[in-house]
Amino acid sequence: MQLRETEFERVRKVLAAADPGEGLTAREIQQRLAEHGGALDSSHRVATVLGRRARRGDVEVIEDRPYRYRLRSPPGDADAGSAGRATRS
Repeated sequence: MQLRETEFERVRKVLAAADPGEGLTAREIQQRLAEHGGALDSSHRVATVLGRRARRGDVEVIEDRPYRYRLRSPPGDADAGSAGRATRS
């Protein structure tokens, strides 16, 4: 028996495929999900899912206009390097 992916798992796949230096807006994530037939109800729902996971430390919220989101690298991830760090100009 195969279980359905959670909303976060679908969103996580989109974020994992994105450039870690930039992050994506909720609208961009929603659009990419729609392209693959897995869209959530709205970009607001995407933001809600990501906000909940940000509290757990799984997602970084880049407070800009509009907010952008990216995955946090797990502790001890050898490939994390500078990819998981925010850079501001």
